Amino acid sequence: MSTTPPRVLTIAGSDSGGGAGIQADLRTFFACGAHGMTAVTAVTVQNSLGVRGVSVLPADVVAAQIEAVAEDIGVQAAKTGMLATAEIIAAVAKACDKVHIGRDGEVPFVVDPVAASMHGDQLLRDDALDALRTELFPRATLVTPNLDEVRLLTGITVRDRAGAREAARALFALGPRWALVKGGHLHDDPECVDLLYDGSTFLELPAARVDTKHTHGGGDTMASSITTALARGMDVPAAVRFGKTFVTRSVQHAYPLGGGVGPVSPLWRVRPISDI
Repeated sequence: MSTTPPRVLTIAGSDSGGGAGIQADLRTFFACGAHGMTAVTAVTVQNSLGVRGVSVLPADVVAAQIEAVAEDIGVQAAKTGMLATAEIIAAVAKACDKVHIGRDGEVPFVVDPVAASMHGDQLLRDDALDALRTELFPRATLVTPNLDEVRLLTGITVRDRAGAREAARALFALGPRWALVKGGHLHDDPECVDLLYDGSTFLELPAARVDTKHTHGGGDTMASSITTALARGMDVPAAVRFGKTFVTRSVQHAYPLGGGVGPVSPLWRVRPISDI
């Protein structure tokens, strides 16, 4: 019998085009050698050109999925993605407390606050943004917003690395153990610099920018790879370093898909059939 791999849970929405959401999470979990589980929050109707519709699941169904897998299979780390409504966020917080997921429980919890589209448009209503701040951030081991989400959550518009430090302090004040400000959208910076903060120390994680428009699912892929590293027992700085390297390689291997924006690709970690 093989040894059971790390068991990792994603609480997020489905992307019918397969580029982001739970599809990107599961693809990343697999590439990192973990067993992926899901609590689906919403079903989106989308492709490479954009989102055509969203159907949100009842909050009690989302909570029941979390409890079902945690009580039987067990969860060694969990992450969130698209949570859609304040009601779902509250239900997720309650369910995570029940099964000991979160900063004061036994299981690392990465909150990727999916609150803005790739064009910077707000995806969550104001009450859901408030619920993220008050319900999930205080339970998070790590939060991983991009710069548009930083703006929506803190009111800070980051224009340079000094602004990223101000944003990290503001995010940390909302209650997580660690805050990661992702710098991919700071296009005037020749490097893509992410900033990790624990309330006392800043850690800059630079990487060269990749010349591609195919970046769909990049945030999901980074958060998922970090979550898997935490499930394997890495501390937060080591897990974030791993996630940064993993997503950089995935962007380097991004591919075109359909007529719009293609996904980043964790498939660089998978051996081709010809090599088996």
